[in-house]
Amino acid sequence: MTKPIYLDYNATTPIDREVADAMLPYITEFFGNPSSTHSYGIKARLAIEKAREQTAAMLNCMPYEVLFTGGGTESNNMALKGVAYANKEKGRHIIISAVEHPAVAEVAHYLQENGFDVSVAGVDNHGLVDQQAVESLIRPGTILISVMHANNEVGTIQPVKEIAAIAHKHGILMHTDAAQSVGKIPVDVQELGVDLLSIAGHKLYAPKGVGALYIRRGTRIEKYMHGANHEQDMRPGTENVSHIVALGKACELVRLNLDKYAADMRDTRNRLAEGLKNRFPDIRVNGHPEKCLPNTLNVSFKNMAAGTILEGLKDVAVSAGAACHASSGKSGTFEAMNLPSEFALGAMRLSTGRYTTPEEVDRAVELIAEAAQVKEIINNAPGVAVKITEFAHGMGCGCKMRPADLEFILKDLPQISTPNVLVSAEHRDDAAVYRISDEEAIVQTVDFFTPMVDDPYSFGAIAAANALSDVYAMGAAPLFALNMVAFPVENLPLDILKEIMRGASDKA
Repeated sequence: MTKPIYLDYNATTPIDREVADAMLPYITEFFGNPSSTHSYGIKARLAIEKAREQTAAMLNCMPYEVLFTGGGTESNNMALKGVAYANKEKGRHIIISAVEHPAVAEVAHYLQENGFDVSVAGVDNHGLVDQQAVESLIRPGTILISVMHANNEVGTIQPVKEIAAIAHKHGILMHTDAAQSVGKIPVDVQELGVDLLSIAGHKLYAPKGVGALYIRRGTRIEKYMHGANHEQDMRPGTENVSHIVALGKACELVRLNLDKYAADMRDTRNRLAEGLKNRFPDIRVNGHPEKCLPNTLNVSFKNMAAGTILEGLKDVAVSAGAACHASSGKSGTFEAMNLPSEFALGAMRLSTGRYTTPEEVDRAVELIAEAAQVKEIINNAPGVAVKITEFAHGMGCGCKMRPADLEFILKDLPQISTPNVLVSAEHRDDAAVYRISDEEAIVQTVDFFTPMVDDPYSFGAIAAANALSDVYAMGAAPLFALNMVAFPVENLPLDILKEIMRGASDKA
């Protein structure tokens, strides 16, 4: 069986062989606790400090300015919360950009719910943060600006150096999330002028579960976890020695080989872009045409749903441009960029890496073109037989709401206190039970289901059976049912829609 082509390096990277070789002895042989004073502990401690030096050398900072964490998200939490709570007497205002990763945006939202003010700086249609917009948001009490170094979806490189200069002119601290930029472009904290910088190990060929936070000397932050005095009394918990060793080695490889890595990734990315443009002349490239990561290609297929294309793309690992918002059909980044709706749903992110070959790129172009052309035929050829599986995304109950999303929606609904409502929204279910008398009650249920079948009648029957199962689960008998189906496709031709409805009617 042929291994799928991997073009999702922005999501995660494989562990480099040299990195794996460096970390292995600290899993099997040098397993001591680095806080112990015997030889096993000393060996582990020396390994951590070597990794700290390797990471600092890549960032061009002092080793004591590097703290190891459990990943990029933890580093961002430590930076934003640490600065906010350490400086709350100076002010409670924070500025972020409109295209931040949730690891920053959600932290800012948390701080906003806990007494801080957050302002969001916009971007242009390339996803580039407006420096003047950032400066215009500064006010008395602004204590921190956080702007990512490079965007994870479209690859746009932000003017962090210029924004840091603006921040320091006003006596404000500057943080950047560099998870996507390390290993692809130079990341020099002296050149950037930032006070805090976050790294995620699994984005630069180290394992998942390890990261680092650069904190410029003299920058005061408050620790948000408490325990023993590990990591300069800033991050308690016995250090993950093997992963820290791996991160240090990964940073050393970046320092020694960045030019080659970047050149190779740029070549494969450009080859990918040219191949797709030749197949689809009206394809749109999202992101800045020049200030962009060398490995990142975000493209949009006009009037197509990327999720549908991906369903037919089993041998190429890529991702949709971002999770679409149910209300707008756009990701937060695409909303900020004002990406036209006819391109927003068709956005696909392809990211190359150290191990991507020209042959893989050429094959990927062929497979993507085949998958997209199938969708294009369905959109544009009247009379073509329609298969529901061309439109249904996911497996089985693929479009059900995640419990966490349902909980988010239900938490703001008013609670019903009448004794005649036996089961309601606070139970986080899709069924409700209303009492009619001491002997009788009515069950009401709503269910979202995507059967992976091609026959319209079977589609309806399976979906109805799933909904009715909730009624039976409550010990009731069904009285009435209404089944509706909607296809997540813009501009579905009328004749195809009529064909679907006719087929369902004939079977019924």
